[in-house]
Amino acid sequence: MATEEEIDDSLYSRQRYVLGDSAMKAMAHSNVFISGLGGLGVEIAKNVVLAGVRSLMVHDTKTATNKDLGTQFFLREDDVKFKRNRAEACQARLAELNPHVSLRASSKDVFSDSNLSFLSEYQCVVLTEGTKSLQMKVDEFCRTQTPPIKFIAGDVFGVYSYCFCDFGPQFTIMDPTGEDPKESFIASITKANPGVVTSLDNRMHGFESSDNITFKEVEGMTALNGTTHKISVLSPYAYSICDTSGDEYQPYKNGGIAVQVRTPKTVTFESLETQTAKPSSSFVDFLKDPSFSHLAIQSIQSFREETGRLPAVRSVADSDSLLKIATKLNDAMGSPCNPLDAKCLRAMSFSAEGCFAPLTAAMGGIIAQEVLKALTGKFTPINQWLHLDAREVISNLLESPPSLFQPRNDRYDALRICLGEDTLTALHKLNLFMVGCGAIGCEMLKNYALIGIAAADTGKITITDNDIIEKSNLNRQFLFRPHHIQKPKSTTAAQSTQEINPSLHIDAQQHKVCPDTEMTIFHDDFFKGMDVVVNALDNVAARQYMDSRCVTNERPLIESGTMGAKGHVQVIIPHMTETYGSQRDPPDESVPYCTLKSFPATVEHTIQWARDKFESSFTQKPTTFNKYWATNGTPNDVIKKLSKSQQPENSLAVVKILRNRPTNWADCITSARIKFEKYFNHRAKQLLSVFPLDHMMNDGTPFWQSPKRPPAPVEFNSASELHMLFVVSTARLIAACSNISVSEHDLSTDTLLQILSKVKVPQFKRSSKVIEVDATASSEKPESSEQSFSSDDMEQCRQELSHLIMERKAIPARCHMTPAEFEKDDDTNGHIDYITSASNLRAAMYHIEPADRFKTKRIAGKIVPAIATTTAAVAGLATLELIKYVLRSTLEDYRNCFLNLGLSLIMFSEPGPAAVTTIRPGLAFTQWDMWHVHGTEKYTLTDFVKHLKDTYSINVSLVVQGVRMIFVPLMPGHMKRLPKRMKELLKPADGVEYMDLTIGIEPPGEDDEDLPAPPVRYYFGLK
Repeated sequence: MATEEEIDDSLYSRQRYVLGDSAMKAMAHSNVFISGLGGLGVEIAKNVVLAGVRSLMVHDTKTATNKDLGTQFFLREDDVKFKRNRAEACQARLAELNPHVSLRASSKDVFSDSNLSFLSEYQCVVLTEGTKSLQMKVDEFCRTQTPPIKFIAGDVFGVYSYCFCDFGPQFTIMDPTGEDPKESFIASITKANPGVVTSLDNRMHGFESSDNITFKEVEGMTALNGTTHKISVLSPYAYSICDTSGDEYQPYKNGGIAVQVRTPKTVTFESLETQTAKPSSSFVDFLKDPSFSHLAIQSIQSFREETGRLPAVRSVADSDSLLKIATKLNDAMGSPCNPLDAKCLRAMSFSAEGCFAPLTAAMGGIIAQEVLKALTGKFTPINQWLHLDAREVISNLLESPPSLFQPRNDRYDALRICLGEDTLTALHKLNLFMVGCGAIGCEMLKNYALIGIAAADTGKITITDNDIIEKSNLNRQFLFRPHHIQKPKSTTAAQSTQEINPSLHIDAQQHKVCPDTEMTIFHDDFFKGMDVVVNALDNVAARQYMDSRCVTNERPLIESGTMGAKGHVQVIIPHMTETYGSQRDPPDESVPYCTLKSFPATVEHTIQWARDKFESSFTQKPTTFNKYWATNGTPNDVIKKLSKSQQPENSLAVVKILRNRPTNWADCITSARIKFEKYFNHRAKQLLSVFPLDHMMNDGTPFWQSPKRPPAPVEFNSASELHMLFVVSTARLIAACSNISVSEHDLSTDTLLQILSKVKVPQFKRSSKVIEVDATASSEKPESSEQSFSSDDMEQCRQELSHLIMERKAIPARCHMTPAEFEKDDDTNGHIDYITSASNLRAAMYHIEPADRFKTKRIAGKIVPAIATTTAAVAGLATLELIKYVLRSTLEDYRNCFLNLGLSLIMFSEPGPAAVTTIRPGLAFTQWDMWHVHGTEKYTLTDFVKHLKDTYSINVSLVVQGVRMIFVPLMPGHMKRLPKRMKELLKPADGVEYMDLTIGIEPPGEDDEDLPAPPVRYYFGLK
């Protein structure tokens, strides 16, 4: 396991944002035992290895079979051929995932002996494929150890799965949510019993009753500062605390921040034996009863305990026996299921010998997350049973011929038992398009390999991703290995997937799906050739674009995503469900310009300021500089233009850059030191000179009141590590932009101090520049932009440029700079060093608590936290919905899902139906509909309008193509366009066969608004 200092450079950068340092350290000292290396066991093991535990023992007594190949992605055909033990066959492939994990394998029958003391070296024990009696035996042993060993059991029987957790009689949850503590600025605190706190600016505080909060920076009622209180929420904007009516609490004056305090809590787990009779089960799907799921699982376990096997495939006799066992158990448990669902039990019995790969992925991700909770105390564990099933996929297959479900001794037996041969054939023939081959994409491809998507000659998986593999990907994109770094994601993922199942047909591309490729590569015919489209994307804009393409071409879309321990799955079916674009997340709240510029209140504000300063200083200015010379020629050419009274744009700014451009390392250090003074000393003095500490507003209230913080000038100190980090990182960036090399000697302390001792720092002079205080004002123009300048300015610019030519500072070789492209993952380039130091210096200037480099990097780099457990679970659930589409399920059978594995929250819901818009009685449409109009070479706007009237009995009031208004009757001259040809009005490029138009429909009344209509696709009739 990497040391704390190495974590940013290791495999764990994204995961660390989910778990935090303390959890990562706890895992680095933890040993885990997993028994049962079937589909579920290997999924758990894969995720635990990627997470980075100290050691993992994988145990299994079974030999690899063809049936295992349908769920166990680390087994190969040779393992079956040579009858290798499943754990031993997987050991090397699991170890490849993470060099920091010590991985061992055992094939011994270690549980035949009553002595379980060998488990004492492990902090967590996981049993899969274990009998009920073995589970109870191991659980009892784990509970009696000091400290207790955390015990987890789980299994997949056909399309039913479960997880059980027992973390001992007392288990401490160190951080129940894993979220950053909420903070709320205070507007007022009453002096009462209890005191009531109101949030500033009517902003929601986000707290919950019984939360503990602490106060800081409160003025007046200072006794609250540093104290912790349990609150009671009164409204989204107010909450009560303790009795503040006493003399020790002076009246509240101003300011203050309430900060949520994460306090550990201790929970109690009951034994498996106790919980079997009286289960604590989590609701995941409110259309399904967890009591029945628990009863069904216990019935299967009891059947296996009695017979030594699972119910045979499609055996009516075994299903009758299972029903009797279930009835008996139901009576013993007080009849929680009344009536007993005999049909579901029969379906479960018929498929129990199978194993549904999407469930092994989903439950494997969930259980692996429970392992991490057990080891770290991070997040809230499952209490104590979780049942997950896909009974809807087999409910309509009960009457199918039994022969379709019988094993054939091939890799698809586990799935065939569940779904039958016809469904397998449909999956094999599928044409699927997946966009993105990152974390979710890798997990999807693994699932597709297991269930045989595109294994037939007529099937094909097309994947595309224009990205290459980076080291930080390896922690969660498990198809990639260290030797794949810098190789394309798509082609590498395809090769790794075909190692799992060589029968798959995969076309790997490296094109971006966007408007630029819409007419050439991923055109409408391409989409129409696909049976289903899958998103494996990491940003909203790309999802929205894919959604629009699928809607236009009436293709089903399986959408999913993750953020840390959270994830979602949305199934989008043409003409059946709503689309991705039907629901919009609220936009991120923007920070006012004046806040970032002059009045930051949080460290997030200072980080954004530093990030913007990086962009303007080291990217925008050098880019403007290069563009200027590329446009205007040499310095002599510019002088000629200025002499002719021409005004090349940005001349003043470019000449200023040229004048100040450094020529050596000492100049870079000097410039960086002066920037320090300007940013963190002079700006504070300027602000205080305009708004002194006692400055009052027009209404008589103090100017400097929360959330405004008065700054204090920072005095440079070469002994300060933070001060020197800013100077050095800034100087390095200046040098890189100016093409000045930097040596180790240049970076030595002696050299730096020697240069700094000679820097002449300019004295502060008050500026007449207006300081913006209006929170609604927009940002000012970029520094590189400028208005036209006077003849005197032109002459001054010309003279200065001439002078710079004479000084050899304005020669063609110096008319090029190297703009910095922000790269957060390269710690040698100084980018994060600059942003961290600049942000924390600004935070110090405004008395804001600083952020460490790790947090700064996450915010500045807009890094999305990620962990393999969530990705595996989401990909499994998404694959389940894909199979439902192949089965042509009804709306009631599909499930959207939102999950938060940190909170053990999994919520399924039926997709919303496609919204219907009624134009008039008898004429309606959904977002999936499009009207088609086929024109000819001579087709006119009149013909177009007449066609719509004749076909739909409507009068067109508007025709728009993109942002171009083609026909608006009220616009002057537009009625004269009616006789013109559509081709003349729309001006299609050569080869364009159609254009999509937006129309409006005349309302029934004069004062009514135009009626909406679906998009209209107009064909030019070129064929």
